[in-house]
Amino acid sequence: MKAALVDIKRFLILILISLAIALLDLKNFFAIPKSILQIVTTPIQYGLYKTSSTTVKQFEFVIKSRTAAQEQGALKEQLSQILSENANLRRQLSELKAFEAQQQKLNPQTFNLVPARPVGFARFLKIDKGSEHGLKLNQAVVYKDNLIGEIISVSPKQSEIRLITDPDSKITAFVSNSDSKAKGLLVGQFGSEMLLDKVLHQEVVSEKDLVYSEGTEGKFPRGLILGQVTQVFERENEIFKQAKVKPVFGIGDLDLVFVIGE
Repeated sequence: MKAALVDIKRFLILILISLAIALLDLKNFFAIPKSILQIVTTPIQYGLYKTSSTTVKQFEFVIKSRTAAQEQGALKEQLSQILSENANLRRQLSELKAFEAQQQKLNPQTFNLVPARPVGFARFLKIDKGSEHGLKLNQAVVYKDNLIGEIISVSPKQSEIRLITDPDSKITAFVSNSDSKAKGLLVGQFGSEMLLDKVLHQEVVSEKDLVYSEGTEGKFPRGLILGQVTQVFERENEIFKQAKVKPVFGIGDLDLVFVIGE
């Protein structure tokens, strides 16, 4: 009972104090202390406001940066895919044009042409077709009506081609012009040149003449272009003369070659 009376007294005292403070505030008794308090707390409030504002902006910047990075990554992936698809379309178009051009030069009803892509080149040219595609040793490899070389190695999925410019390559050939039809032996040289040897001295051979396959080996069709004469070497009182020959195109420029199958 006494404890309850004590609590009531405390409650009444608090009410009286509150009323007194309210009356004093109405009379502007606390105007000066409030002004002092505002002077002290305003910079603190401003600092807290600026800090919170800066923190919010930093969070927004981090979120926007992450979003931008994700969007940039997605755009890069899309661009990479588009470039890859574009490259594939260009390659397919180039191969289609090469196939059409090949059929115009060598009749597909006469020749069984197997298209193949070059996949490597050191001394020998590697292609992406092999025995699984019907390829065999010594088969001729052409581009349009130009002889590139012959197959010297075959695996199930790849083959190696010895080019006509290889030092081990020897092909019977002839030069056709308006004055004569000179015959000789085309021998590969180191680099990208060949030498037309064993040409009779009285035969006419001139610069820019085209050199063709004779076809006496039995593995190369007759009349395939081997190259173009760039220089003629003649010596008096000798039975034979020679001519320097270069291919009419670069192997590195080809996206597709064709093997003459059986």
